[in-house]
Amino acid sequence: MNDLHSCQLCPRLVSFRLEQKRRFPAYHCLPVKPFGDDDARLLIVGLAPGLHGANASGRPFTGDASGELLFKTLYQFGFASQAVSSHGDDDTRLIDCKITNAVKCLPPQNKPNADEVNRCNFYLKDEIKQLPPTSMILALGSLAHRATLKALALPPSKYRFSHLAEHLLSPGLTLIDSYHCSRYNINTGRLTLPMFAAVFARIRQSIP
Repeated sequence: MNDLHSCQLCPRLVSFRLEQKRRFPAYHCLPVKPFGDDDARLLIVGLAPGLHGANASGRPFTGDASGELLFKTLYQFGFASQAVSSHGDDDTRLIDCKITNAVKCLPPQNKPNADEVNRCNFYLKDEIKQLPPTSMILALGSLAHRATLKALALPPSKYRFSHLAEHLLSPGLTLIDSYHCSRYNINTGRLTLPMFAAVFARIRQSIP
């Protein structure tokens, strides 16, 4: 993979992360690398680092509310060594699983623009290429879904995003969709704990 930490492709994001480093000197405030098992058969794709989560810890979904639910569920289904990932230096280990984001840098208001998603997409493309021949990708939200399709040069019109939808992208590679495990989605009831668990139950059936 290219040297992600030195990436300067998106001027707005570079400027924003420097601004956050001035506000929070102890935070990571760099592009966030994937985390997990190098031979993982499950790749989880989120949106982007959260201000006080991955942007602070340097580990995807670590230190924020979205990560609390994700790691608890990963542990429940045997994909993580513990149910809590609170900081980047803890002992959390992923099992047959890797977590990444469609956009590696913290975006203002947690909303990357289309150009930023496109510029960052070759990192995701490289991560998908490293997957074993029989693997699954879990897209957390529609943006992650579209970014995954773009990385594989597949038309979105043929693969519609829907919670619990499964898409065979190529022989041996399956995409499964879920609403993002954000606090907003949980608080509004768009995503419930049983709904999220059902996604991982489906994945566990395919990755025994």
